[in-house]
Amino acid sequence: MKFSKYHIVPQLKKALEELDYKKPTDIQFKSIPQILSGQDILAIAQTGTGKTAAFAIPLISMLQSDIRRNPDQNVKAVVMVPTRELALQIEQVFNELGKYTDIETISIIGGVDIEPQVEKLRKGVDVLIATPGRIQDLVHKGHLNLKKIDFLVLDEADHMLNKGFYQDIQHLIQFLPRRRQTLFFSATIDENIKDLAYALVSKPVRIQISPKDPVSKNVDHGVVYVAMDDKRFFLERIIKEHPDKKILVFVRTKVRAERVFKAMERVDIVTATLHGDKEQEARFSVLEDFREGKVKVLIATDISARGLDVKGVQYVINYDLPDVAENYVHRIGRTGRGNNRGNAVSFCSEEEKPILEEIESYLTQPIKTMALKKTEYEETLAISDANLNDWKSLIKDAEIDALTRKKKKK
Repeated sequence: MKFSKYHIVPQLKKALEELDYKKPTDIQFKSIPQILSGQDILAIAQTGTGKTAAFAIPLISMLQSDIRRNPDQNVKAVVMVPTRELALQIEQVFNELGKYTDIETISIIGGVDIEPQVEKLRKGVDVLIATPGRIQDLVHKGHLNLKKIDFLVLDEADHMLNKGFYQDIQHLIQFLPRRRQTLFFSATIDENIKDLAYALVSKPVRIQISPKDPVSKNVDHGVVYVAMDDKRFFLERIIKEHPDKKILVFVRTKVRAERVFKAMERVDIVTATLHGDKEQEARFSVLEDFREGKVKVLIATDISARGLDVKGVQYVINYDLPDVAENYVHRIGRTGRGNNRGNAVSFCSEEEKPILEEIESYLTQPIKTMALKKTEYEETLAISDANLNDWKSLIKDAEIDALTRKKKKK
């Protein structure tokens, strides 16, 4: 079924056509008609399946069909998310899909001047996107009346629980109206998720998109065995062999992110870093540059593994394997989004092999090994520009120079 056949407002169909949305993904196909019919939804779907559009499309259509707002209703729909990065991305999706409608969307996040956001909220918006903690703050300060909302969406619910938002969400339940439509989306399901879901939804339609392989079928992924100290040479080679591709590189810590940044800088490769030590404005700027293609390579920690949706990421490189096996799926899910194909390569050093075993156990199958001949490995090291700047070589050169000077003096 094509989007043009759905019973949605014409303004939305026009935007979908411009954005080249032709056929719905599985989660969209199963969710949209149910949401349009007024049903509560409990949807379990892996990352990269198009969950955001699955609730944004019907919400925009329903809100546009009834754009009247009661004088005391400053918000019609609330979308709860685990991170501010995801809040901004969902806001962008709503703005793109609703560009020909009268729908007003706002994300309220920390780290920036909140007063302009609150002022816009006072005037009234259709969709508010924020973390549970931020929503709770708005409620207690009198900026938001949840009793008047018509729609509640929880996106990446499992990640919200992992980030410690369970108590915040439980606390907010008392402020919600009984008559509302609730859309609950999660990548995984366990007892805690079930308890939370059934405290919020009423007679929901359960939708589960759970293929045997938790990795999206659109992602080709493999592992290559590389010594820890040699990873930078292999990253350099991949980047230089794909100069026009958007590449997202994942590392374990923010310190590692800056070290890899410096290593690429030494071989004249422009990259940017995204991690928790950066100010919010700097993070916005980095993400925008990556989205627009001003920077082709982004080096990030796992703070960005969940929810980061940047169009056109062709490669994900796991420079370091993740400490948590589940994060492997979320990381490589940043490529191959929707109906696009993507590639993911993981570097595995000798000391990381136990982590690789955990990941393969989580996936219930081995990851394809990308075999390297000894000559190919040596060639990668030999052709690197870093060999000219390698710190070991520099130290040796300095030692030789010092010995030469001593001999001359004698």
